[in-house]
Amino acid sequence: MADLFTSAESTADGPGTGDRRPSVLAGAPLAVRMRPRSVDEVVGQQHLLGPGSPLRRLATDGDLGRAGPASVILWGPPGTGKTTLATVIASSGGRKFAELSAVTAGVKDVRTVVEAARTDRDLYGRQTVLFLDEIHRFTKAQQDALLPGVENRWVVLVAATTENPNFSVVTPLLSRSLLLTLQPLTADDVRGLVRRALEDPRGLAGEVRVEDDALEHLVRVADGDARRALTALEAAAGAALDGAGEGAGDGGEAVVTLADAERALDRAAVRYDRQGDQHYDVASAFIKSMRGSDVDAALHYLARMIEAGEDPRFIARRIVISASEDVGMADPSALQTAVAALHAVAQIGMPEARIVLAQAVVHNATAPKSNAAYNGVNAAIADVRAGLGGPVPPHLRDAHYSGAGKLGHGKGYVYTHDVPAGVAEQQYAPDALVGKDYYVPTDRGFEAAVRERLARLRRITRGRGGTA
Repeated sequence: MADLFTSAESTADGPGTGDRRPSVLAGAPLAVRMRPRSVDEVVGQQHLLGPGSPLRRLATDGDLGRAGPASVILWGPPGTGKTTLATVIASSGGRKFAELSAVTAGVKDVRTVVEAARTDRDLYGRQTVLFLDEIHRFTKAQQDALLPGVENRWVVLVAATTENPNFSVVTPLLSRSLLLTLQPLTADDVRGLVRRALEDPRGLAGEVRVEDDALEHLVRVADGDARRALTALEAAAGAALDGAGEGAGDGGEAVVTLADAERALDRAAVRYDRQGDQHYDVASAFIKSMRGSDVDAALHYLARMIEAGEDPRFIARRIVISASEDVGMADPSALQTAVAALHAVAQIGMPEARIVLAQAVVHNATAPKSNAAYNGVNAAIADVRAGLGGPVPPHLRDAHYSGAGKLGHGKGYVYTHDVPAGVAEQQYAPDALVGKDYYVPTDRGFEAAVRERLARLRRITRGRGGTA
């Protein structure tokens, strides 16, 4: 399996007979050639690789100590360096590296590797690192087959998964391993990686220069995935080196322009900065378009964020907020759709998540609108901050402990299920707030019916007569 950053024995060979490609693009893919050879070359994940950290010790000293686990489970999105770390660990101390994919391997394959590792340890004193990709795809029986090797330290298991191991890995294996969470690479991480690949002799060796706007486009479309960044760079460099670029730089090197990057990636650059003004401007326009019931504009801004590589979870969270703040009780089902979209996005990811997001956007934008609940809680918070309120009425206080009755707690409380209408005349608010209306429903959508019922409820609870 070709993954990013494992130490590569093969480097770019010169052009073969009849091969007109420049030497920096010949041989192994750029992502393979740029794989780190030591833990110090690993990009990102510094929260796991600090001095004295378990992962650094395992990758340099070769052990976590007799008391600690000698196997790790790496949990994180694609392109964050799971295979990288596995092979860096394997390269320390002359270890042997074995690799299995849970997609194709079975129990027999696991046992074969474990037995071979046991033999290597007993006969040659050499430890084996077993990298198991996508361990979440293994059945319970397949994972159980790993236990003897992990328990007896015949292998150092480095398992990778993109799904939560607490739900996908059996408890005995999880308890014998160190669980480490990998984070997506930051824009600075990816930017630094691309610049290193441009200059490194294993990479493009200074034969290519990337203009600033093209570099930012490559960083943006990578979306925290190192492998994607290097693959995109290689494609753009190929366009420039093959003469598709707009010329050469002052030093004679090929120049990758934004047009080269777009052409190579078949994806237009979106004028959008995820950390700058455009991020906030587009997100603001997105929310206001849903609030304003312009579904077409809302879908446009959704598309801009998606194409710019915005985190779909961020988009989903904004939709959930809008469903309560702007739609509210005028259509309570909008919040259900938005929350369902939030969970669906987390489970399925892009690109399919765009469909779920679009459905939630359409629901929000076309629903009747009310911010009455939003205004109600803000007004209540303002009164609390102003010191309004006072003690809880005695009949509403907790009466479930010894001595509460002597204090008058619960005395006179009317259990509403004991009255015919299920609503009783009774004071609920503190004395200072009796009769205060925080929630003022509109006459739009479902809230129109809520408005009528609320008026009847207030008449009963406040002692002005009426029926529920």
